[in-house]
Amino acid sequence: MVAHGQPGAVPPAAPPLKASVRDLSFYYERQRALVDVALPVHEHRVTALIGPSGCGKTTLLRCFNRMHDLYPGNRCTGELRLYPDDIDLLSREVDPIAVRMRIAMVFQKPNPFPRSVYENVAYGLRVRGQRSRVVLDERVEQALRSAALWDEVKDRLDAPGASLSGGQQQRLCIARALATEPEMVLFDEPTAALDPIATSNIEQLISELRRSVTIVIVTHNMQQAARVSDYTAYMYLGRVIEFGVTDEIFIRPRMKQTEDYITGRFG
Repeated sequence: MVAHGQPGAVPPAAPPLKASVRDLSFYYERQRALVDVALPVHEHRVTALIGPSGCGKTTLLRCFNRMHDLYPGNRCTGELRLYPDDIDLLSREVDPIAVRMRIAMVFQKPNPFPRSVYENVAYGLRVRGQRSRVVLDERVEQALRSAALWDEVKDRLDAPGASLSGGQQQRLCIARALATEPEMVLFDEPTAALDPIATSNIEQLISELRRSVTIVIVTHNMQQAARVSDYTAYMYLGRVIEFGVTDEIFIRPRMKQTEDYITGRFG
């Protein structure tokens, strides 16, 4: 047997796919923002989308849970398939509300609802029709524990969500996303508005969450992408220029354009 890393070693098999983007183009009315994007998303792994501002990272991220449907004039072509169902999430026959129940999203700035800590987390469960207080209590606690927030708020569940610190508010939003037990969680610059300590807490949480969900994260922070992700896609002008294992992308990029961006010569 040849050990991994030795000459002749067989690299470990990639984990199964949770989603795959195929020939995806996206248009804001007449403006083409994504161009024939192809991207695999591996199950229980963190995939980072990096690239300069305006390259299409957030546009691509929002395709996963049909956020673009909320605005008129947007349209897309291609496929975005979710496994193991092998359904095209972009199909007009697929209910976008059902998609958002399976694929949650955490935004750049914490956006707790004007409700208590408890009701912020319970909101999605109530929307789904859950009325049992016993079940709600259990799921709220579970979600807050998963977001590493339970010990900090267990004695003030009735306090307004907005009364928490910025980092706590972001973890509350993560708990709210996790409460409905999604299969994927999308993070759009989740630490951009946070201080270094809160950023470190969120990064550690993301690393732990990959055990239970699949994660796609948009970040401008190269160090953050290197720390938290398993796979990285470099994007430029609406295209995926290079995709691969994060260590390989940052240490041995195949494309000079990727190398120039990562080393700071461009972007």
